[in-house]
Amino acid sequence: MANNDKPNTPPHLQLQIEDKVAEGIYVNSANLMFNKGEFVIDFIRITPPPGKPKVMTRVIMSPFQMKAFLKAAEENVAKYENQHGKIILDNNDKKVGFDR
Repeated sequence: MANNDKPNTPPHLQLQIEDKVAEGIYVNSANLMFNKGEFVIDFIRITPPPGKPKVMTRVIMSPFQMKAFLKAAEENVAKYENQHGKIILDNNDKKVGFDR
């Protein structure tokens, strides 16, 4: 091993993203399901006046991936709240939003 090699350093990943994917998709609701081997998240867009909800994309993850994703999401929400203030959830307003 050369002197400048660092053990336990994760390799740098170069992500590729198609232009259409990079634009993103707006969603305002989600449905989370699971079984023993996977978690399934349907990201949904609901348009008023009551438009028909449409699943815009579905993401399927292993339990390990879901736990890592949840940790990353919690860390990023904490960073957001440190910069922009606390996010207040209104449990009474379920017209459009994410299922909890």
